[in-house]
Amino acid sequence: MSTELYNKIFDQCIADYHVHNSVHQPISNPHEKSAFEHLLYLKNWIDTVQWHLEDIIRDPLIDPVKALEIKRWIDRSNQERTDVVEYIDSYFLEQYKNIAPVAGATINTESPAWAIDRLSILALKIYHMREEATRPDATPEHREACQRKLDILLEQRQDLGSAITQLLEDIAAGRKYMKVYKQMKMYNDPSLNPVLYKGK
Repeated sequence: MSTELYNKIFDQCIADYHVHNSVHQPISNPHEKSAFEHLLYLKNWIDTVQWHLEDIIRDPLIDPVKALEIKRWIDRSNQERTDVVEYIDSYFLEQYKNIAPVAGATINTESPAWAIDRLSILALKIYHMREEATRPDATPEHREACQRKLDILLEQRQDLGSAITQLLEDIAAGRKYMKVYKQMKMYNDPSLNPVLYKGK
């Protein structure tokens, strides 16, 4: 599966979300649950909802109780996002489990799934920057500035897609190897967060 297909799934997910444009809209994943595409769509849906939660919580007039509720929601979303990234890496670990690294093989700075995570976020940046670059009520200067940013984001997506493709090719050829560290988040763990375990 190519990164062009990843981007197609991300773009479709973002378009599906914006049919109703509501953080309360339930996901309707069009892909079979056992398919890799299902994970990609789910990953981007989580990112898309969180993107809009981050917008909402920055309203200077937001009710503090509502803001705390959304912050808790964002915390849960971050955990779900990390979980899905690990599921995606598990897919790649299974796919390349029989590849023997060649002499001098190196590890990458990030796993394939975390690179795909960045690609998902880029899809959101591109969608919303395109909105700003074509917003009818914005000034010409605003639209032009956003178009320049959009051009850079599109180039960045191309470069990142090429880098992910190269990484997967290198892993398949044994020139690089995967080493995935499971999440070590402490603030959500009642046994590791002192505010939580001291409060018992």
